[in-house]
Amino acid sequence: MQNKTILITGGTGSWGRQLVKRLLERAPKEIRIFSRNESLQVELQQEYHHNPKLTFIIGDIRDKHEIMQACHQVDYIYHLAALKHVPICEQQPDSAMKTNVLGTQHVIQAAIKHGVKKVVYVSTDKAAHPSSTYGMTKSLGEKLMVHANLRQTKTQFVCVRSGNVLGSTGSVIPIFKQSIADGVDISLTDARMTRFFLTIDDAITLLLKATEESKGGEVFVTKMPACSIKDLAQVLIDDLSTSTIQIKETGIRPGESLSEALISEFESASSVHLDDHYYVILPPFPIEGLQDAYASCPPVDFQSYDSNHVLMSKPAIKEMLQQGGFLA
Repeated sequence: MQNKTILITGGTGSWGRQLVKRLLERAPKEIRIFSRNESLQVELQQEYHHNPKLTFIIGDIRDKHEIMQACHQVDYIYHLAALKHVPICEQQPDSAMKTNVLGTQHVIQAAIKHGVKKVVYVSTDKAAHPSSTYGMTKSLGEKLMVHANLRQTKTQFVCVRSGNVLGSTGSVIPIFKQSIADGVDISLTDARMTRFFLTIDDAITLLLKATEESKGGEVFVTKMPACSIKDLAQVLIDDLSTSTIQIKETGIRPGESLSEALISEFESASSVHLDDHYYVILPPFPIEGLQDAYASCPPVDFQSYDSNHVLMSKPAIKEMLQQGGFLA
């Protein structure tokens, strides 16, 4: 990344802010932070004391012209911009489609036109077995990215698939903590629900790993722990509450699933162990040089990789929360 120009779409979100911090350590020429949120851009400018390496661009990936302009002379793109909250995407599927699918296609077209070296697309475990509008649109985004490598272009397109980042905007941990602080019962849609979790540092390490080692056309997946959301809530209650806090079920929301998969049954047939920390999902069709690059990697030994397998114990959940800075 040294002396390179990097564009981050959705750069003022939880991932984007941490990515900026890590990229600045690598002495880039310029980091362009592209997002719709003016107030968060001002906040980030002040946080970095108007660092001259940071360029802030108000824009929307749904506007092809705006993303085309932002990609001029860019070397790398991290495509983080998305509508990501499941209930909102269920209520407004047209907006989810415009942002997560058409917006992603605009990023691809802009990258090809400007000869960007590599595009890294952030996807989600909800794309493996999509039961929601959000999952479906992110799955389509993955497919657009993977297929873009079949074009005659020097740009490489790679995906990373993540679970839930601890403490990210709108996620359950800050919501649960606020309920406990207010002394009110925690609302949980279904006690059987399980999810994958990783820290924001691990999420950014995944992005950088994919940047450095990908060939174009693959999906990088972190090997990450899963836990029961009810157990997660109980660990927070046990550690933080000063009064009696109950866990109340409210019923599953539209589009919500009880568990998530990072690698589906269909994908496991073409997935490999990259190393002790990562899997790679290869496409079911050949891309020149891609399959050969992973020929020495052992295939995975499971049918699917879902959040019901080997759930963390409560002590392990507590340790994870401590490492993430959510418990003392």
